[in-house]
Amino acid sequence: MAKAKKSSKKSVKKSAAKKTTKRKAPARKAAKAKTKRKPNAAFMKPMTPSSALAAVIGASPKPRTEVTKKIWEYIKKNRLQDSANRRNINADEKLKAVFGGKRQVSMFEMTKLVSSHLK
Repeated sequence: MAKAKKSSKKSVKKSAAKKTTKRKAPARKAAKAKTKRKPNAAFMKPMTPSSALAAVIGASPKPRTEVTKKIWEYIKKNRLQDSANRRNINADEKLKAVFGGKRQVSMFEMTKLVSSHLK
């Protein structure tokens, strides 16, 4: 039995003798200087609105981003956003023509419906 105890002491000494080495983190690449984002050319291309959409935003060609801004200005000016569910837009007579006769659409559906009125 005395030998068994000696061997257990040796294994303890070995595990205590092991040192954990710190691993170095891989070197990171130098950060690029931030540049201003370029707008996507497809969004900035002026599009001609249909007559139904022109009644809401005007007849001059505008980029898609500007069309969306103008529609939101019209919605807020005429208080067409649904009071209970703010994601829905209640259409008045002008917007009903743009929304394909729907009385109420979600703001996500609105962009899809408006895109069909741009050429």
